[in-house]
Amino acid sequence: MTTPAKPRNPRHAATLADVGREAGVSAMAASAVLNGARTSARISDETRERILEAARRLNYRPNATARALTNRRMNTLGLATTLNREELNQYFLEVFSGVVEAGAELGQNTTVFALEDWHRNAERIPSFCDGRIDGLILLAPLLDEQEAQRLPDHTPILSIHSNVVIPGVINLESDEEAGAQAMVTHLLTMGHHRILHLAGPSHSLGARRRVEGYLRAHALAGREPPPDHVVLGDFHAESGRRRLTQWLEAHCGEEMPHAIFAGNDAIAMGCLDVLVARGLQVPQQISLVGFDDTQLARSARMATVRQPLRELGQRAARLLVASVDAKLGEGTPPPATNLVLPTELVDGATLSAPRPGPLRIT
Repeated sequence: MTTPAKPRNPRHAATLADVGREAGVSAMAASAVLNGARTSARISDETRERILEAARRLNYRPNATARALTNRRMNTLGLATTLNREELNQYFLEVFSGVVEAGAELGQNTTVFALEDWHRNAERIPSFCDGRIDGLILLAPLLDEQEAQRLPDHTPILSIHSNVVIPGVINLESDEEAGAQAMVTHLLTMGHHRILHLAGPSHSLGARRRVEGYLRAHALAGREPPPDHVVLGDFHAESGRRRLTQWLEAHCGEEMPHAIFAGNDAIAMGCLDVLVARGLQVPQQISLVGFDDTQLARSARMATVRQPLRELGQRAARLLVASVDAKLGEGTPPPATNLVLPTELVDGATLSAPRPGPLRIT
């Protein structure tokens, strides 16, 4: 005859010991059945059903950490990136949405690790791989070669838009140079012959590729950009506001550019603030185009270059899970390679034919 279980405080989550007492078996036997251990095969069907019924009555929920130790995985992906304290990082949100979406389809949670600066915080990255995640995605890591060499090798790692080649790591990126070249070629074909490029920082490979695309488009069109029409800055709106204001003040009295090609949508939104504040009509007097096709740009109906950011996040999550599976002997690891996805032009309300006459900067 089974001894009645002692009353349990309903405010406390049921434990394996509680289930064992309720079913009249040991906590070890309850664990074997509820956690799917190999030893559960030696337990009779009658006892198994009694344990499962006890777990249902007590509303028992398995301990995730204990189950993870048994299965050798946490079913959690990590995503490390830098976040600007001053404004929402639209690029991050687009990629993050893709990672979370694909991860959820594969039964994965996602943990975000925020860094203040890649170089100053590079030594923190190994601490993320301390067992709480199965694999790590580095989003736009601005690491140098030595820092990349020091990444841990016991946890699968994947990068998106890496600044350097990371040995043994899959990198996903978009064809930024081709996207920039296509947009500037489009502007030149429309008749915009004075195109100001407000770029990202010089230490960013992506920013340099967009500058190269800008210059290549001019070269292929047999044109040379006007002097001082490439301005380096940062990938955020405040940089766009500050750099454009400084540039206009330095070129007061000269002809206004026909168009501004911003290094990303955030820079473009900062430029839009400045142009509107000066009473300039966009696009009737000056066209404005961005790069990324983030939600912010879509809300403003901005012409831009679309990077497949959401798809990059989705592919990254799927490839990382495949790498984790392979590490656990459950498949073939995907090859460490550089996957480049295409970009495309997006028309919008901020782009039109050049203004009909000259316009001076005041």
